[in-house]
Amino acid sequence: MKLEARIPEGNLSDKWKKYRGSMNLVAPNNKRRLDVIVVGTGLAGASAAATLGELGYNVKAFTFHDSPRRAHSIAAQGGINAAKNYQNDGDSVYRLFYDTIKGGDYRSREANVHRLAECSTEIIDQAVAQGVPFAREYGGLLANRSFGGVQVSRTFYARGQTGQQLLIGAYQSLSRQIATGQVEMYNRHEMLDLVMIDGKARGIITRNLLTGEIDRHAAHCVVLATGGYGNVFYLSTNAMGSNVSAAWRAVKKGALMANPCFTQIHPTCIPVSGEYQSKLTLMSESLRNDGRVWVPKTEEDAIAIREGRKTALDIAEEDRDYYLERRYPAFGNLVPRDVASRAAKVATDENKGVVKTGLGVFLDFAAAIERYGKAEALTKGIQNPSKEKVTELGEQVVSQKYGNLFQMYEKITGENPYKMPMKIYPAVHYTMGGLWVDYNLQTNVPGLFAVGEANFSDHGANRLGASALMQGLADGYFVLPYTIGQFLSEEIRSPKISTDSAEFEAAEKATKDRLKSLFDIKGNQSVESFHRRLGKIMWEYCGMSRNAEGLKKGRQMIRDLKQEFYSDVFIPGEENEFNPELEKATRVIDFIELGELMMLDALERNESCGGHFREEYRTEEGEAMRNDQDYTFVSAWEWDDDNPVLHKEELNFENVELKTRSYK
Repeated sequence: MKLEARIPEGNLSDKWKKYRGSMNLVAPNNKRRLDVIVVGTGLAGASAAATLGELGYNVKAFTFHDSPRRAHSIAAQGGINAAKNYQNDGDSVYRLFYDTIKGGDYRSREANVHRLAECSTEIIDQAVAQGVPFAREYGGLLANRSFGGVQVSRTFYARGQTGQQLLIGAYQSLSRQIATGQVEMYNRHEMLDLVMIDGKARGIITRNLLTGEIDRHAAHCVVLATGGYGNVFYLSTNAMGSNVSAAWRAVKKGALMANPCFTQIHPTCIPVSGEYQSKLTLMSESLRNDGRVWVPKTEEDAIAIREGRKTALDIAEEDRDYYLERRYPAFGNLVPRDVASRAAKVATDENKGVVKTGLGVFLDFAAAIERYGKAEALTKGIQNPSKEKVTELGEQVVSQKYGNLFQMYEKITGENPYKMPMKIYPAVHYTMGGLWVDYNLQTNVPGLFAVGEANFSDHGANRLGASALMQGLADGYFVLPYTIGQFLSEEIRSPKISTDSAEFEAAEKATKDRLKSLFDIKGNQSVESFHRRLGKIMWEYCGMSRNAEGLKKGRQMIRDLKQEFYSDVFIPGEENEFNPELEKATRVIDFIELGELMMLDALERNESCGGHFREEYRTEEGEAMRNDQDYTFVSAWEWDDDNPVLHKEELNFENVELKTRSYK
């Protein structure tokens, strides 16, 4: 199978502009005759459905939530990137493009990333017009802060609630289209299969999660905006309902899964506290603007902290190892996520962890509070302020920037982060892999599109912070509404797709048979127990670091787990009713198969790059060692139950020099 990326000809900076000016269009009178299905209503899905509806297409939007506003996009905290250069600190579209390519460790397409950087500036204007309450400077201009992997301030934010505010903006646009009837909204419906007619994606099979009813829905094309698959690890920062099933159903129908092993481990999460946990909580990367990461220099002090004989405040400044500042002086605490995460693992592997499990480091705001406090005192004309006054003023400034994050941390841990350093540790967060798509965001299956985190296209082997919201909204508002026309312009003579066809009947029957077969197992183990065991296998053998022996072992363990699932899982209740355990079962078995593919992909890629760290391939200093000669390609996998087939899309770098990343 030859992968056609369909990248336009011409100079990088002109590709998207010229492509928009020459691509096929669908006239307004023809848009009214075309139907589009959008699965998922997070930032990518809501913005896509709203924009397509505004353009005149007939849109059906699906979410398994009771409201589109419950999509996991709402949990994003720190901000959204855009090359506005409001700080006049040297930012530009090209610099955002370069930082994103470099941050992804040179494993993403130049053309897609440059387009993303170009669209970033439009996103901010769109969001402001919608009333998104971005933070502002004293003079009224939009404020910016820095995120990891860059040396400019380009991240727009609304305290620590940026995802929520952007989703509300997209949701109000979507609601307008629902009110006009241009978008038909299906809440509490989950996609269980993709329907193909004559080789094209023409609809989906869904289950009404309240009644258990199986439904058919047809359209001229299907858009998947269903997010990432981080919950394959069980413990992650993702919402509990986040899953891979919609994408995996597409894979089962021939869509390719690209770079599945590229998983992001976020460095600033609240550490695991025990076996009882089923969810991890992210603390925004924006905290690394002002928080300093450290561990005690000696094992003795670390052990004393873990045993409760000492606290962070008992460790003198000279006895602290600010290891990110020491190892990466140019970027310090704002190194990219993969670099910061591995550095934390190195520190805890040296037995210097500061939580009971040993898996935790400090994120300390004392210096920032003092710095801000002194500056505030000066602006208020307070001469020789007391230490207490400096602390009071500094805490007020920090509260304005991160108050809701500090409040969330205190509610979860019971510790006041204004007085004691936060305790953090890396955890599974974003997935850079996803469905393979071309420049038009179309998969290798004609008529099937994937946007946002559901596709692989923009982040390579590691995503820079604040770029997820950027990609989701760029895809939904500014890219897909153009590129989908390339496909639909050829469909204007196609009549309305009927759900009475043999293909829909066969897909519905296969879905019902699959659900019945799960009920018929009548085993002894809960779905949750299988998911938890899968997560432990994934974290142990395909987590922050991997090696060939472990990946081979892990793959076999997953194959054994799959066999055990099909022989001993127990699903209570009935199929045709509200049944959360049945929902979970279909998602977990898809996770199990995806987990095997992730092991295989990680085993096949004999290099370290971004979030994929193979222990056999590292520099003398312990950093990732890429192999550009043999692995400068996208891994696109065709699923087969026994031996998945690897297809490669070679990556050509014409505008960026391939070189070893350095943040020192």
